[in-house]
Amino acid sequence: MDPGTKKYYFDEIAAEAAADLLEQFWVLREKEPERYQMIREREQVLRTYFLDKLGFRLIVHRSFAKLEKIPVKAEAWMGIQDFIHPRDYGIFCCLLAFLEGKSVDEQFLLSHLCEDLLGLYPGGEGLDWTHYEHRKSLVRVLQTAVDIGILKVVDGDIADFGYREESEVLYEVPLVARYFMRSYPKDLFQFRTKEEILAAEWQGEEEDVGINRRHRVYRILFLSPVLYSKNADDPDFLYLRNYRNRIREDIESHSGFQFELYKNAALLTLPERRARFTLFPDNKAISDIALQFAQIVREQQQTMELPRQTDGSLQVTQVDFAKWVQICQERFGAGWSKQYREGDIPQIARDLLAHLIDWQMASRAGDTGTIILFPLLVRTVGKYPADFAADGE
Repeated sequence: MDPGTKKYYFDEIAAEAAADLLEQFWVLREKEPERYQMIREREQVLRTYFLDKLGFRLIVHRSFAKLEKIPVKAEAWMGIQDFIHPRDYGIFCCLLAFLEGKSVDEQFLLSHLCEDLLGLYPGGEGLDWTHYEHRKSLVRVLQTAVDIGILKVVDGDIADFGYREESEVLYEVPLVARYFMRSYPKDLFQFRTKEEILAAEWQGEEEDVGINRRHRVYRILFLSPVLYSKNADDPDFLYLRNYRNRIREDIESHSGFQFELYKNAALLTLPERRARFTLFPDNKAISDIALQFAQIVREQQQTMELPRQTDGSLQVTQVDFAKWVQICQERFGAGWSKQYREGDIPQIARDLLAHLIDWQMASRAGDTGTIILFPLLVRTVGKYPADFAADGE
């Protein structure tokens, strides 16, 4: 089935509103009244476009606008970025359960929440508020809840709780807290894994035919860094090749993104940097190193005549990967931050590999530990200009 023949009257305002809905969890009227109003005014064309192309449901409430973004598969970067321990997620779920028992606009004290969380938290480890790391987990959770908008601070500062167990904060439950969780096709307790939750999205339907293929392909393009071809007969890639002109016209006329299709990869890019989006390269020092490392990979592949896999990837040993990182440091290290300019190769290699994996530019083979470098890595390379001074001036 082709990408569809429906026409939408998308203007620049609708495109901006669509970008807000894709990038943010939701748009709260109280916090962002102008953005909320843009969505409200373009509600019909936005609703039709997202449902037709991605199968996403748009909810426009008097207090918020929310696009229910359900990915094809769960990615590590889709987690809550401020959470650093599994305990954080456990406490967050317990907080949601606690809020279910509260009325809208009801106020409660941090001490009462702490007492209830002790009984709600699952597992044998339990919570101990005399433990500094447990208190810091709760601080991260409550700060995130306030940032999202499902809690309001009436009085006090949660940061103090990280240092003193006796600290008190007064919270209030806003109306939008009732709408944080999306509805599921069946009771959550009937799901055993996150994969089962995602699979339920396609339950009773053919995942690889017609409109569902379009939904899946568009979701990967809009929510993930890249869509790779699995093999020569990959149906998703055949779909992209067959309808590439229509897909390009559709995406570029409804958003600020540009559609790029290569032999083994497809992705959306932006012609210029925009602050609202998470982009590669970002402002992190390791991101600059990734660009320079890509230059080294290109050179090493050609010099050593390393064979590429059918999907365009390159398999290297951990020893070779570290060796290439060392070459990269020797050539470009003069312009690196002090952390990496003076850092040891094993640590730089670990940080770099983790960054590349996050951006789907690399992975690690579970059985052998071999590092797989994907085509997206060498799409863009970086090197210093000719007048770059070795002393960093």
